[in-house]
Amino acid sequence: MRAVHTVKELHTALKSKEHVGLVPTMGALHAGHAKLIETARGESGGVVVVSIFVNPIQFGPNEDYSRYPRPLEQDLEICKRLGVDLVFAPSVEEMYPQPQLTFVEVSRVSEHLCGKFRPGHFRGVATVVLKLFNIVQPQVAYFGEKDMQQLEVIRRMVADLNVPVKIVGVPTVREPDGLALSSRNNYLSEPERQAAPALYAALKHAAGRIRAGEKDAAKIQSAAIAELEQSPLIRVEYFEIVDPGELQPVVTADRNVRIAAAIWIGKTRLIDNVFL
Repeated sequence: MRAVHTVKELHTALKSKEHVGLVPTMGALHAGHAKLIETARGESGGVVVVSIFVNPIQFGPNEDYSRYPRPLEQDLEICKRLGVDLVFAPSVEEMYPQPQLTFVEVSRVSEHLCGKFRPGHFRGVATVVLKLFNIVQPQVAYFGEKDMQQLEVIRRMVADLNVPVKIVGVPTVREPDGLALSSRNNYLSEPERQAAPALYAALKHAAGRIRAGEKDAAKIQSAAIAELEQSPLIRVEYFEIVDPGELQPVVTADRNVRIAAAIWIGKTRLIDNVFL
């Protein structure tokens, strides 16, 4: 495995490679990332590239950019063990050598859910992902379904802009108690960690209500929020039932839907979703 830090080094390493699979990450790799890499390794007949870059333009002014974990050496060991061919770990100066004046905005899909509470976040995500696509020029890219809104934003960007990259969504990896794996789980204290599985439990219970015949989205939402608020450690940011394409809220859950939620536990924000 080789690690490179500049676009020039990357292009030299990938010269004449016919098939490239890309796994974009912000590092602090865990078993969820490993599933992405293993999927890419299993599907790809060519080179698997993992990018590790904590993207500043997707963080708001009061978010956790400065404290986001950056264990690069540990991440490189994980990539080596998983059979990654090339790691692209650029600096901020390499990715943004001058003030960024051009951005990618995916409207509608980014408006609700996390987009409502993190203005500019998905603009930063779409912009850096398109930059990575242009730099790496993969044929396939792999994203986790835990970050469902991010995945749909990227899918819509690729479709609307005719970007020649196949987007593969990989199912969420969970702890035995249901908590979705996330780099931010490391921020949780022991009591907070014990409370965190309530998020997935509420999503499952909401899905169960729909399967049992309840179709009123507002009633399902209210019951789920009340369930989550039983824990004094949890503050609900949103709990929504949306269509799975453009992620617009539905009134009646009588077709395929995504149930998505974000909560705060202390200073840590967790997101999760289920498809029904």
